[in-house]
Amino acid sequence: MPAKSETTPPIPPNGTTPPIENSAGAKPARKFLPDLVASLIPVAIVLIATPILTWAVAEFFLMPRLEKRLAAAVAGVDSSAKPAAPAETAAEPKAGEPGAAANTYAFDNVVVNLAGTMGTRYLKASFLVTGSDAGLRAVFETNKAKLTDVTLNVLSSLSLPDLEEAGAKNLIREKLVVAYNQALGKRIAEQVYFADFVVQ
Repeated sequence: MPAKSETTPPIPPNGTTPPIENSAGAKPARKFLPDLVASLIPVAIVLIATPILTWAVAEFFLMPRLEKRLAAAVAGVDSSAKPAAPAETAAEPKAGEPGAAANTYAFDNVVVNLAGTMGTRYLKASFLVTGSDAGLRAVFETNKAKLTDVTLNVLSSLSLPDLEEAGAKNLIREKLVVAYNQALGKRIAEQVYFADFVVQ
């Protein structure tokens, strides 16, 4: 078998050797790095430009449109709510105000410490007492100090577990009606309607 002759590549006239290619014909490592950097430049531009463009679209396009819609919605709610406010005020005026029903009396912002909490928890309530007697408001105003004391006694006797039971407000309503009628010596109060009932 004849021996293979190995051929050497020709040497250029200036004396430098040409780059050596591997068997797969790949380019040398020195050329690979600039190609990698060149291919990553578009990715870097996208990664930097995307947040900037997103912010610009939100700031100058979306936010002004949302602000206009919110302003229109708020204006619509305010205009629809304004006519309802006088009707609510007229329906349940506070005691002593002109137009208040003669058979109602309002207790506003009654605050008591709850029993068994060592003064750390309290109940704040506002409610309206009603009855069929047309003189209810006059009787309650005449006996305001006594009825305020009765109210404080009933509400401060409640504990936190009492308030957490189902139907607690209904029991409190009954206790208040019974206590008012006992204090006045006649059946004048018939119902209690809570407007505010907050335990803190």
